[in-house]
Amino acid sequence: MVKETRPTYRITDLQTDDRPRERLASLGAEALSNAELLAILLRVGVAGENAVQMGQRLLTDMGGWRGLQQAKFSEVCRQRGVGAAKAAQIKAAIEIGRRLAVQSPEERPEIHNPKDAAELVCYEMGALEQEHLRVILLDTRNRVLSIERLYIGSLNASTVRVGELFRAAILRNAASIIVVHNHPSGDPTPSPEDIALTRSMVQSGKLLDIEVLDHLVIGHNRWVSLKERGLGF
Repeated sequence: MVKETRPTYRITDLQTDDRPRERLASLGAEALSNAELLAILLRVGVAGENAVQMGQRLLTDMGGWRGLQQAKFSEVCRQRGVGAAKAAQIKAAIEIGRRLAVQSPEERPEIHNPKDAAELVCYEMGALEQEHLRVILLDTRNRVLSIERLYIGSLNASTVRVGELFRAAILRNAASIIVVHNHPSGDPTPSPEDIALTRSMVQSGKLLDIEVLDHLVIGHNRWVSLKERGLGF
């Protein structure tokens, strides 16, 4: 009796124009699908799946890029065909993306609108499983001095000490601040507690002569500016 074996499908089995690396070289990384980008990191697939198919399976099973970002290293290792080496490559690539999104302090990005501020933190904060509050400190030219991490957990006007929000701003002689927190549910709609906290922050900022430029709520690939909506300002 002849034992039937499953064929192994490789990226090299694809037409040259359909291979991710060749497509990246000719069209640019932005032209590739998520599965193709992940396939470049995986390099090879497993029996019955080429690297692109394997990449698509991982994205589906893990909940997309955000799921891969949130997953522990050991969880990624346990996925079929991954192992420690491929998991390390995936985690390293995601961390590079996070650091690019945040940017290094030396680059001193300028904030001209809520979108600029959101882009600094959305990539990381949109994937957090707990509520976090951060304060972006700005100089007189709206250049970022630092991003301070202050609170983790349920946030409202009664639990957040407003003075703590301005402490770093006073020490760094910041001209203004932007307060940012996330909603782990993924829905960035401001709650009544968010609005009350914003109102308290704005009033305190006026007393300290440190303007609160905005309060952003970060969700999954979405964000809301309370300043734009006139909530608490």
